[in-house]
Amino acid sequence: MKLTFFHMQGYRDLPEDFSERYPSVWVNPPNDELCDPVRVGQYLRWNLKELHYAASLGYDGVGTNEHHQNAYGFPMPSLTAYHLAATTEDVAIVLLGQTLPMNHPLRVAEEMAQIDALSGGRLVAGWPVGTTMDVNHCYGVIPTQTRSRFMEAHDFIKAAWTRPGPFIWNGKYHKLRNVNPWPKPIQKPHPPIWLAGGGSMETWELAAKNNYVYPFLSFNGHLAGQAIMQQFWDCNEAAGNDANPYRAGFAQIVVVAETDQDAEKLYASHISNLYRKTLHIPPYFSGSPGYSSKRSMVNAMNKFQEPTAFSTVPTMVDWKEAIESGKVIGGSPETVRQRMEEAAKTLRVGHFVLLMQLQSMPHDLTLYNIRMFAEKVMPHIRHLWDDKWSAAGYWPSGARTPKAAAVASSALSGVA
Repeated sequence: MKLTFFHMQGYRDLPEDFSERYPSVWVNPPNDELCDPVRVGQYLRWNLKELHYAASLGYDGVGTNEHHQNAYGFPMPSLTAYHLAATTEDVAIVLLGQTLPMNHPLRVAEEMAQIDALSGGRLVAGWPVGTTMDVNHCYGVIPTQTRSRFMEAHDFIKAAWTRPGPFIWNGKYHKLRNVNPWPKPIQKPHPPIWLAGGGSMETWELAAKNNYVYPFLSFNGHLAGQAIMQQFWDCNEAAGNDANPYRAGFAQIVVVAETDQDAEKLYASHISNLYRKTLHIPPYFSGSPGYSSKRSMVNAMNKFQEPTAFSTVPTMVDWKEAIESGKVIGGSPETVRQRMEEAAKTLRVGHFVLLMQLQSMPHDLTLYNIRMFAEKVMPHIRHLWDDKWSAAGYWPSGARTPKAAAVASSALSGVA
């Protein structure tokens, strides 16, 4: 089992009445009213400390992703990945990633190769299609061009990493006389590619066809995720592939405390905040016509009643609902261990993308959550799949299982 501490890097201090006063957390929340650059600087420093803390405690990977014009997550993930590549050892750098339809593919190829070189071959290359909020509403890509731009960028970057340069590229969206990136990645033929998905059939089909990892990213939890993961595994079988669980990953909110009661006391308000405020997105942003294919939309509506990963997020989720629905795996170490193992086996996933900092959670509480999971949960679930399966090809060749460092008592100050 590979366990990645994943940081969404959101804005931590939205007003209490945010969802009543503003129509969306994404695209158009007024920056001068809501976003204090001084606070952002503090958040970014905390984010890096939290990522480093996870690396020091033995998580297999640390990672982040790319979003724009929102309080949900900050842009420029390559800057975070570059810093982590230079200042950590052993741990995988899980970049999920740079959104291909709105980034120049040569720039993506260059930046990811440089991160792989700097880290000694520890990069996971995440290539998301991206949310419609980012790609279409923030960056102005025509929705019906989203998937075709993604596919051209996908083909371009693989060529840039595997073909001798310079060569000519004459695509529909990009035409270059010289494609010749310096350097290429250390990992050959290229770093493991993860296609982070939100339920589109085309994404899991591409993953199965090319032996990529398919990590399903959703905030609805492992119980709701079973139907989509089963469709991925059916597609994988139809492609003639083996059932190696390291072909798949899943994003899951996880919070740990000494007892179930302590977990509710510490984390309930932050879970409510996440669903009520930082996932406050109206349908006219999350459901752009033309962004998803007809077949994926029909499949989602017929089987999941969830056309996009964001369109049915509830406005209020209390602790009881969060736990019972599986949106959150939370409680004592024993409770979390049992539910993590059940989720891994039910979904058949070898990678967990752990969401453990929920926007409004303060720095000290985040460190506490990171430590509790590392010390009291991780050692008991890491062995899963070791009896038969290998992560080779789906995990960076330069990454090794990190050794846990001694825990500084000051990191837990102020936490009950």
